[in-house]
Amino acid sequence: MDTEAQHTERDRSSHPVESEDISDVEGPEERSRFALVARVADWLPGGRFTLTVLVCLLFVVLFSNFVMQPFEIPSGSMERGLRIGDRVLVNKLAYRFGAGPQRGDVVVFDGTGYFGNADYVKRVVGVGGDHVVCCDKDGRLQVNGRSVDESTFLYPGNSPSDVPFDVVVPDGSLFLLGDHRSDSRDSRDHLGSPGGGMVPVGDVIGRADWIAWPAGHWTRLRRSAAYARVSAADGAHG
Repeated sequence: MDTEAQHTERDRSSHPVESEDISDVEGPEERSRFALVARVADWLPGGRFTLTVLVCLLFVVLFSNFVMQPFEIPSGSMERGLRIGDRVLVNKLAYRFGAGPQRGDVVVFDGTGYFGNADYVKRVVGVGGDHVVCCDKDGRLQVNGRSVDESTFLYPGNSPSDVPFDVVVPDGSLFLLGDHRSDSRDSRDHLGSPGGGMVPVGDVIGRADWIAWPAGHWTRLRRSAAYARVSAADGAHG
């Protein structure tokens, strides 16, 4: 009996201690957070509703600036894939961790000083070190001696280019063309301009990964496999 009583007493005394430990560790911290939220909400007109809206807006701004940003397509230069009025989501992290744009990527870039004072969307045709020529004997684009079949994305009825060119892309730069070649002002039109029609990789805002709007046109934009067999130029990366 004495043994049972001792166990009972020990059990009774242990529970309050555990309860106090939990209360001491979690209670004040939780209360302080809720108190801070309550004070901020009381200070704002509209209270908790206004605070919730502000938090949501902050999240959208941070997400748009650093992760994924929407852009509206203003012209038909990337038809048939991207139509006027389409909203694309641009992945701003795609090239932030060592990876660079690759041939076939659709990218959005700042054209200031090269194309014009605006943002543009084009397809990467050549990366640093590439030798890009138009056209071969069959009328196709040629990159590093390899002819490229662009029929999967080139606008119906368009040729790869009505303007012949033969360029080597400087390191750290891109040669960019629109898919609707007859309706696109791109690297071909600026060969005689400062930079020779090439766009620095550092001016690329991100890779267009999704068509988000209109809903009926929602789709994932994948890198074209047309350039998969193109080898890197000697001394080039990518």
